[in-house]
Amino acid sequence: MKEKTSAVVLAAGKGTRMRSDVPKQYMILDGKPVIWYALKAFQDSFIDEMILVTNQGEETFVRDEIVQAYGFTKVRAVTAGGSERYDSVARGLACVSSDSAYIFIHDGARPFVNRRILDDGLENVRRFGACVAAMPVKDTIKIADEEGFAVSTPRRDRVWMMQTPQVFEASLIRAAYQKLEREKDRLLAEGVRVTDDAMVVETLMNRRVKLFPASYENIKITTPEDLVTAEGFLHHRKNRSEKLS
Repeated sequence: MKEKTSAVVLAAGKGTRMRSDVPKQYMILDGKPVIWYALKAFQDSFIDEMILVTNQGEETFVRDEIVQAYGFTKVRAVTAGGSERYDSVARGLACVSSDSAYIFIHDGARPFVNRRILDDGLENVRRFGACVAAMPVKDTIKIADEEGFAVSTPRRDRVWMMQTPQVFEASLIRAAYQKLEREKDRLLAEGVRVTDDAMVVETLMNRRVKLFPASYENIKITTPEDLVTAEGFLHHRKNRSEKLS
């Protein structure tokens, strides 16, 4: 029997660092909104359903201008996010079907997720229960003190850049976020800032999370420079496709 898979796609960013009034997920990349690319990848994959998490008040716009306009039939629900990323994830998880076996959590501002990454995520979550798309860093990393002086240099071959999707057994990620809701005030008081879903599972469930190689192209559109880089990736793909045809 096929295991049901769900995707929570986060599109609740404000785009502050993009210096634009248009949220980064709706900015136009080669004629389509940035969010279109991630939704298209999930729509064309084995994923059974998508939950799209938007900014408060954007739900109708997203249903009409994104979901219906582009025919994303796997989008089961559009829901408003919260003030923090983990709030948005929690609201997305609440909309996932109860019989889902695995849940993919993905940043909608990462347009270059592809079928190979999704397939590898499914393979690894089946084996380990929790996994994250990531890539080894290319540069030397320094750990700085509060005054900005370098204090240590971790081994480069042990340092990875976290990406999405981050993929979990449904029961595990639900339990982790339920525990986070109960303990987030304590974590804040202790200065613990939750920055991704893997951290929730590692910190609150004491579970190891497997890292699997994704792609250096799987960037998150955060600044204007990222949009230029993304356009470059698409231009390169078009040229390569034309040469092969």
